[in-house]
Amino acid sequence: MKFLAAYLLLTLGGNASPSAADIKSLLETVGIESEQERLDKVVSELNGKDIAQLITEGQEKLASVPSGGAVAAAPAAAAGGAAPAAEEKKEEKKEEKEESDDDMGFGLFD
Repeated sequence: MKFLAAYLLLTLGGNASPSAADIKSLLETVGIESEQERLDKVVSELNGKDIAQLITEGQEKLASVPSGGAVAAAPAAAAGGAAPAAEEKKEEKKEEKEESDDDMGFGLFD
């Protein structure tokens, strides 16, 4: 990720085709050591490709990945699953309060 981020920063800065040395020097300015083998791999994969096109393709791929529980929660709520969930939350709060008594009146910053 750090190599890709550095590559993109250099591209945004006007360097149309950053080299491994460019990326390495940028990372060294913030104290990050770079592994030459991985750095060379990133540069070889990105060299000669349009960054804007790669970002667009990546966004399209990520759009097809299911994310979050919103999709799963909607059918549960439609089937009347919302009421049991509320009861579970109340029970969890009671349990948390009981657990807080275990500190015997001493807090971390007392």
